[in-house]
Amino acid sequence: MKTATFLKGAVLAAALPMLIGAASAENVLRWTSQGDALTLDPQSQNEGPTTAMNQNIYESLVKRDWNLVLEPGLAESWTPLDDGNWEFKLRQGVKFHDGADFTAEDVVFTFNRANAASSDFKEYLKTITEVKAVDDYTVHIITDNPNPILPNELTSIFIVDKGWAERNRVVEPQDYAAKQETFAVRNANGTGPFIVEQRLPDELTVLVKNPDWWGLEDQPHNIDKIEYRPIKNAATRVAALLSGEVDFVLDPPLQDLKRIEAADGLGVKTVNQIRTIFFGMDQGIDELRSSNIKGKNPFADKRVRQAMYQALDVEAIRRVVMEGQSFPAGIITSPGVLGFTEELDERLPFDVEGAKQLMADAGYADGFSVQLDCPNNRYNNDENICQAAVAMLAKIGIDVKLEAIPKSEHFPKLQNRVTDFYMLGWGVPTLDSAYVFDFLYDSEGSWNVTGFSNARLDELAETMASETDLDKRAAMIAEAWAIAKDDIAYLPIHHQVIAWGMSDKLDMPIVANDSPHFRWARMN
Repeated sequence: MKTATFLKGAVLAAALPMLIGAASAENVLRWTSQGDALTLDPQSQNEGPTTAMNQNIYESLVKRDWNLVLEPGLAESWTPLDDGNWEFKLRQGVKFHDGADFTAEDVVFTFNRANAASSDFKEYLKTITEVKAVDDYTVHIITDNPNPILPNELTSIFIVDKGWAERNRVVEPQDYAAKQETFAVRNANGTGPFIVEQRLPDELTVLVKNPDWWGLEDQPHNIDKIEYRPIKNAATRVAALLSGEVDFVLDPPLQDLKRIEAADGLGVKTVNQIRTIFFGMDQGIDELRSSNIKGKNPFADKRVRQAMYQALDVEAIRRVVMEGQSFPAGIITSPGVLGFTEELDERLPFDVEGAKQLMADAGYADGFSVQLDCPNNRYNNDENICQAAVAMLAKIGIDVKLEAIPKSEHFPKLQNRVTDFYMLGWGVPTLDSAYVFDFLYDSEGSWNVTGFSNARLDELAETMASETDLDKRAAMIAEAWAIAKDDIAYLPIHHQVIAWGMSDKLDMPIVANDSPHFRWARMN
């Protein structure tokens, strides 16, 4: 029988200053970015900054190192069995933050939790039919068919303590789209290198070192405390770094990178991110919610979608808006992901006159109006990209009203399917194109907000999940991308290049998924 007590974030007695002063003798890492994690519930939101925060608190069976190579996590080893099933040998002696033992029952519980209706991680587990505890430290994962990439799909499934969840009535994940508030939103009990001391969403999150973390011997970070404050204003973020009030900025303004590099005691690290920025259009609804066109949907016509694609000058966006820190994209996956090829990533030509002709051919020579929903605190220069797109689409007669809002308001609009035209960015934590098809292109994909449906692509997404012949599987992925690209279900913009600004006092590798792992950090 496991016994445990839960952790609660402390409540501030008075308002704190926006930025924190000099650290005490302990090693305090102070950092910022433009937007906070959406929740601490590890199965509620499959969103980059949310996963990035939670990975420092919770852990998965399988992890990735800073080169994104798979490595053991809470499972010391994994072995394929007959019929495509897998055996995972769990790490013994691991404790949750409250002192409870980590065992196989927590793994079984977590996988059931991740399959709940309110979970945003169901697509990761679509081939799994059962998770069985063979003994306290052995788990068998049963799949409907062989799944050659199952370990890749488990890196974002963070293990939750069964007893803690039951006591605190969080057996199922938070329903974020419905704005549900649960104990797991602000409280946590993981096995990871840091413990939640304080959580005030959109204001302050304080993590402290877990002195009993099993990984300290191999990854002996020297961070005693982490203080995170989101700062939406770009100028304020860089000012905080330049003044020494923070040690690390995840998303410094691209126009200020040279200024940061030139400052004493500061530096910039960059890497091509595994994330693609794009626009989506609801082509499945009969009539757009925000358009002056009634009785039909302009986005349902491929010629309109192609016209919009070819009216977007992504090279100008790269040069002017992104300060050169992006690469134009032809598909919604980036280099480093299985299935990406330079040929697939080639774009249709930028052609305003051709786009006007396509609009006329589709019966919209006079254009139409529509609202573009855009986050203003999620991606590099997200609102500025949307503003540029508004001006470009105006040249072919599309009158776009821009609605730029915080990501905490933006993502529920997508999940509740109440948007006509929207910006989204998509990373690929599995490093496999199947992830993109499952979430964005499959007819039932949880982030397919477009109404796009193609029976052949659905079939390919289903069969590639269990195809063990790598050549056949590669052919399936290539065919699926050809279908997706030809239909122009989305308007790809670019693959991001990320830059981290940090003090010379901080040594931490930059990671292509833009997720800082503080277990690798050292303060000098």
